[in-house]
Amino acid sequence: MKEEIIVDLLEEENAIEPWATLDFPIDENYEYQSSDPIFQFFSDFIYYGIAFPVLKILTKMIYDFKIEGKENLKKVKTGAVSVSNHVLVLDCAMVGLAWGGRKVVYTTQEENFQIPFVRKLIRVLNAIPIPKGIGNRKFFIQAVNRMLKQNEIVHFYPEAVLHPYSKKIRDFKNGAFDFAIKNEVPVVPMVFQFREPKGIRKILKKKKDVTLCILEPVFTNGKKEKVEDLKNEVREKMQCVQNG
Repeated sequence: MKEEIIVDLLEEENAIEPWATLDFPIDENYEYQSSDPIFQFFSDFIYYGIAFPVLKILTKMIYDFKIEGKENLKKVKTGAVSVSNHVLVLDCAMVGLAWGGRKVVYTTQEENFQIPFVRKLIRVLNAIPIPKGIGNRKFFIQAVNRMLKQNEIVHFYPEAVLHPYSKKIRDFKNGAFDFAIKNEVPVVPMVFQFREPKGIRKILKKKKDVTLCILEPVFTNGKKEKVEDLKNEVREKMQCVQNG
């Protein structure tokens, strides 16, 4: 992987300043996915037995959350790079609800693993940190490549920045699309859209409700495909959906 692609992937920002207070060393010894069967059992139980049903109810109550295009996920038989706009603190939970029985690996800022309690919770819920240290980035890349080859779903926010309730598909970083091409897996674009609350919800809440629109997978054409072309194709499809 070219150095400029690696740097582009890992230059992640956030419009909401994270609360980071604890040291969290990420080096060649960090295990991005635990090999401990007890941890995996516990993680699956928390993910499917507790988080999934609770978040399904919570997102329905708060956002009247709806999913469109879920049938497109059935076309993905291998690992995949899942991408979406980054507009809500809970949008990762909504992505997980969309994928249903296929557990998703969520890429997130290293700083989120420095927050007390949250660091342990997101670890259990299958999040992995994007390291800031240049020397440790290759281990993250190796881990993601391995996950994709093992038919796992890895979710990226190619906009890199969380902008709450943004209606614009912002510029994309290259990293997610480079992973897709290198591993010859499809990209599954998802677009969060906002709609006006109806009925009594219009009286009870000020913020808009949420629909997640799942687009058809974009299948890669092999390692000779250009990252820029794939990135622009996916962004254009997402922008067309966002523009209505």
